[in-house]
Order: sequence, then structure tokens, then C-alpha cells
Amino acid sequence: MQAILALEDGRIFRGISFGAQTECSGEVVFNTSLSGYQEIFTDPSYAGQIVVLTNPHIGNYGTTPYDAESARPYIEGLVTREFSPVCSNWRSTQVADEYLERYGVPVISEIDTRAVVRHLRAHGVMRGVIASGENLDADALVAKARAIKKMDGTDLASVVSTKSVYEWTADEPKNQTGDPLLSAAEHTADEQLHVVAYDFGIKQNILRMLTRENCRVTVVPARTPAEEVLAMEPDGVFFSNGPGDPEPLEYAVENVQKLKGKKPLFGICLGHQIFGLALGGKTYKLKFGHHGGNHPIMNHQTGKVEITAQNHNFNVDPESLPSDVVRTHTNLNDQTLAGLKHQSDPMFSVQYHPEASPGPHDSHYLFRDFRTMMEEWKK
Repeated sequence: MQAILALEDGRIFRGISFGAQTECSGEVVFNTSLSGYQEIFTDPSYAGQIVVLTNPHIGNYGTTPYDAESARPYIEGLVTREFSPVCSNWRSTQVADEYLERYGVPVISEIDTRAVVRHLRAHGVMRGVIASGENLDADALVAKARAIKKMDGTDLASVVSTKSVYEWTADEPKNQTGDPLLSAAEHTADEQLHVVAYDFGIKQNILRMLTRENCRVTVVPARTPAEEVLAMEPDGVFFSNGPGDPEPLEYAVENVQKLKGKKPLFGICLGHQIFGLALGGKTYKLKFGHHGGNHPIMNHQTGKVEITAQNHNFNVDPESLPSDVVRTHTNLNDQTLAGLKHQSDPMFSVQYHPEASPGPHDSHYLFRDFRTMMEEWKK
């Protein structure tokens, strides 16, 4: 079946429809990762967005529940060069086409994704619509794209967040012989610590990384008051990744300010942006965002470069931060702020995903640093 990707500036791309035979709309962004498409599908940070994948062949290794970052896909739609209706992988339980159809996610394939990406790089991210059928009115679809609510000023975190408190428990993925694919916790002899994790769209592998540091993790909704978190007597508080603009999340900023200096704090991605606002800084929207698994980050504390995964459209302005906040990491692609810490209070954050492992282990130390911070705070 024929399909169209219509952008708000009038640019039209025609291709073939896969996945769900339905119409979708959202902000169109591109991701430069070479693998991990299911993790991208299921990352709640992509809520409200249509994702263009630059890797030309998508779907060839199918899908498996162990690769999902949440219970379902959160992307609004998918744009690819080639989309495979079949797969070859012993771990796969469902082909990607059926998986996305099951959850109502439309796919447009057989288009020049290079042209789409160049267009977005030149003009910035923009709203778009994917539609399929025999008689598609391109002008009407462009008008629909222009009518979509902009992501700026929109609180999507509370939309994707859990609605109730829960304790994280999950099985680790296994290989063909039944052995864990991922190494067991390295610090099982350590005292178990209690971490309360704010869910703004949290990825499951973040929860796995925290538990591998021998932490008991309690996940709470995005709007949980700081007083309720303190009543749980945690050893530390984690602020997760999530979609949308950080500025409308005044409740989250207020919670950071109330928890600051009372408990060790660690933030990733949206959590990092919330920290920046809570410390008196400002955020701004990037032209086309950072989305991919190949972003080099300079760690100013060690002098080493980390290869990182990123997925965000907004960034903290380092010039707006007060003097008691230290810049710890810098994105070497565009010199944007990628990490910060407070000089006196136990809190730090990064603007990338250390759990996503493109390095593959370059950034895992951050979870150990969080545990060390909690241990020192208890003493």
C-alpha cells in the first residue's frame, strides 16, 4: 500500500506502508544508531515523535521482549529506507512488522531517508504526518502537520509516567543455553541500598543497571511530592529520562530543590535538564536534537572520551548555571553541556544514556559513582 510522509513546510516523501495501516502525527526526528531499533521503538522519550532511522535496513533481526525498554512502543511512527517483513535471529519472538502493527504504529519505507535527514538538518525538526491509502491528499496532510501541537511547552513526562508506585523486579535475558546474557552484579557483597526512581519515561535498562549495583529500586510517578519520597527513607533518589520540554515540569524542579542536600541525587537526560533548571539554569531547544548511539563525550574529570547514546531535543545552557555547579562532560560534536555536578551537595547528572552501552561500557561507571555517593552519604 502506498504511503506519504508530509512535513509542515510542504515537503512530501512517498513510499510503501508497513506496520499498522493508520495515520499518525508528531515531531519528526532522525536517529543515527546502527542497531537497537526495538530499544528506540520502546523508549518513552520518543513519545510524540516520528522517528527516521538512518541505518538503511531495519527489521532484519526481529523483536524480543528482552530488548524492550518499556511495555510497548512509544514512537508515533517510523520512517525507513528498507523495512524487512521477515527476520533471522534465534532470540526473535515476533517480526518487527507484526510487532509495530500490533501496537498501532505505522511505518513508511522505500523512501530516501538521506534526503529526509538532510532536510531536517538544514531546516530543523518539524511536525509531520504519515498516512497510507490509495487516494492521499498531500496538501491536506501538510495542513494537518501544521496543526499539530508543538512539543515546546508540553509536559509529556507525566503522560508516560507510571500511575502507581512499584518495586522493580525483572528477569535478565538468557542465551541459548539458559545462562544470563549480561554479567551478574559485581558487588553482591555490598550492603543493599534503597533508591527511589522518579519515572518521567524511565527505560528498563536503567533499572537493571541500578539493581546490578545491589540497589533495591522503588519507582514512583512523576508528580510524587518530595515529602513522600523522603518518607520512604531512600539512600538516594534518581531522576529519569523522558520526553518533551523540561520547562513545564515545575513540579519536578520543585522536588529537586526540596531534595537537594538531603539525599544523593542522580539524573539522566530529562533528569539532567530538570537538575539544570532546579539549580537556577535555563534550557533551550536544539535545532534537530541529539538522537543516536555515536556521540563522543569528553569527561573533564578523567580526560577520557566516551562514546554515548543520546536522545533529547532540549539542552541546559551552561552559561546560565551558577558558579557552584561544575561542568563535568561536554559533547564533542557541538560543545554542548553533557554533564554537571554540584560542588557541595551530592548531586550529578548527564545528558546521555550510560545504560545504553554503545561504548559498550564507557559510561557504566556513573552508576557505580552513584552508589559510592550514597555510601559516603550514609557514613
